[in-house]
Amino acid sequence: MAKKQLIMEKALELFAKQGFEATSVQQITDHCGISKGAFYLSFKSKDELIVGLIDHFLKEFTSDIDYVVNHTKNNGDLLYNFYYTSFNSFQKHSDFAKILMKELMQSFDEELFSKFHTYNKSLETVIMAMIERLYEETDEYLKFDLAFCIKGFLKTYSELILLYKFPLDMDLLIRSLVEKTNLLAKNMTISFISDDLIEALDQPVNEELPLEKIIEIVEKNIEDMEDSIEKESLILLKQELSKRTLPHAILMGLLANIQHHPHCKWSAYILRKHFDSK
Repeated sequence: MAKKQLIMEKALELFAKQGFEATSVQQITDHCGISKGAFYLSFKSKDELIVGLIDHFLKEFTSDIDYVVNHTKNNGDLLYNFYYTSFNSFQKHSDFAKILMKELMQSFDEELFSKFHTYNKSLETVIMAMIERLYEETDEYLKFDLAFCIKGFLKTYSELILLYKFPLDMDLLIRSLVEKTNLLAKNMTISFISDDLIEALDQPVNEELPLEKIIEIVEKNIEDMEDSIEKESLILLKQELSKRTLPHAILMGLLANIQHHPHCKWSAYILRKHFDSK
């Protein structure tokens, strides 16, 4: 396991038990079995580690949802798969999500808020793409209202996972939200959204990264990985950035190879966006 990955995973265990503030760099290095010098080769400070963890979590959450929305072929399954992926992620990372919520409420870190805002806008983009696909005939104003309702469902019902410790019938929860969403989409007649709000909200929030930045991200990903099919796939995808030579089916296969690797999700996300735009 790469040193940086080890530090992140072991630190997350401590943060989940003790919180950010109560956990020291010394405790993290002891838990990892490394020296402080080795820690500071990977992260300049504990704050940088925390931002890195939050960044990783938000990337994984966003890219998972984007992947499901773009790869669910049957419209009848789309809402269910969207909600399932979202709440499964909340459940899978519930300990970290709890301390993330606390940190966002207490922190005034500009970089942290900036990252959260960026991924929040990315989520809005994915939700709007899903709404356009499912409810094409719905009034444009109402589509924006519906997007906020869906985000509200995610926030409100995630509290059942994050704040209360009892088992949930996930299938029942998701089917109920699918029903609610469809009822809203079919029966809403009054929109809160105005022309001014649409203009503000409709600004591009996911401008494509410059090619140089994409290559930099992929190279860093390759550098941090051990030899594996995912690493080989990333190398081939990086080569494809410079010169398109592979058939589309092979390109999609390489992206599928890396999609579910926990440290390749963001690379898969930005690479798919880049190749889809070409």
